[in-house]
Amino acid sequence: MSLDSHIEKVLWTKFQISKRVTELASQITSDFSSVSPPPLVVGVATGAFLFLADLVRQIQLPISVDFIRAESYGSGTESSGAPRISLDLKLDVKEKHVILCPDYFVVGYGMDFAELYRNLPYVGVLKPEYYN
Repeated sequence: MSLDSHIEKVLWTKFQISKRVTELASQITSDFSSVSPPPLVVGVATGAFLFLADLVRQIQLPISVDFIRAESYGSGTESSGAPRISLDLKLDVKEKHVILCPDYFVVGYGMDFAELYRNLPYVGVLKPEYYN
């Protein structure tokens, strides 16, 4: 089974993603260079971890990193309506600048559908037959 055959279209290639991550890291470095205490970068859910890892490695500042996980989809596409916090922050956010790295509902580059497709090196749209 080829994961690529499940993809209707590629939204962003791995090269486009890499270029944009570099630009974002540069902007964050510039914007937060004079803040104290150092900013806290928070990955939201499991889908953010690849993006967050690539981003924080390129930020040229002292930073802290933490994760939060809120679940409302389970293994489908319909939200239960009430998110459940399954992993809360360990670090205190009081009086800190917080940079959120969210998990959006597309697949690839760390984002999933039913816990699959995180390992794609690009961001793509699933063919309907794989989620209907």
